[in-house]
Amino acid sequence: MEVLLEPDVLAPATLALLCAVALLAGFIDAIAGGGGLLTVPALLTAGLPPHLVLGTNKLAATFGSLTASYTYYKKKLFDPQFWRHALLTTAIGACIGVLVVDQISKAALEKVLPLVILAAAIYSLFAKVPADHQQQLPQQNRQHIWTQRIQGFSLGFYDGIAGPGTGSFWMVSSMALYKINLLLTSGLARTMNFVSNGVALLTFGLLGHIHFKLGIAMGLCMMAGSYLGAHTAIRFGSKLIKPLFILMVMAIALRLVWQQWGQH
Repeated sequence: MEVLLEPDVLAPATLALLCAVALLAGFIDAIAGGGGLLTVPALLTAGLPPHLVLGTNKLAATFGSLTASYTYYKKKLFDPQFWRHALLTTAIGACIGVLVVDQISKAALEKVLPLVILAAAIYSLFAKVPADHQQQLPQQNRQHIWTQRIQGFSLGFYDGIAGPGTGSFWMVSSMALYKINLLLTSGLARTMNFVSNGVALLTFGLLGHIHFKLGIAMGLCMMAGSYLGAHTAIRFGSKLIKPLFILMVMAIALRLVWQQWGQH
């Protein structure tokens, strides 16, 4: 399939609006995840075919997740040595997910997904997490190694197949599994998002499903938003992250409920 390199006569106002949406999405995504909730509908509204929307969104999202993950890493809120097993299996899961996306039925997954996300939101609302100053990772043991491998593969696979809410799933599952604070879960989620986005991006690129110029333009805006969002999250900590995280999880869930249950 031929790769689309030139815009389909995108009006300057439309391009400016898409870039503004990308800036806001990058800011939100760096804090709580869910940036795709804004960028995917915006790209569809602009008139791009669905396959180009997915690939172009992955290109833009990779810019943003790279910026956010590097920011958290520089602030010592992500330890690649501790999370090395999750890094590897996330990449493997994302690759397999993209390759089999057209080979499986997603109908059941799309029906159940909103309920799972709502359960995650409810858990997050009432879960007790360590304070921001308690930035200690748990002691690495064999159980954590296998937990990382299963968690990484599962969420990477999901991101390759579907994608909405992946960062939020990383946050809520990591809080439950490792009892770490919201800053550490944010650093972990953004980095794993970058890994799965990068793998999916490579696959979409090989298939020719990317609008490069638009993706790069939105990606640069997402980078700026992600930089601001990550620094804002680090400065204000859980008092900002938790309410915004819960809000985004609920928004993702309600949107999916409407898509799958409310239009029939």
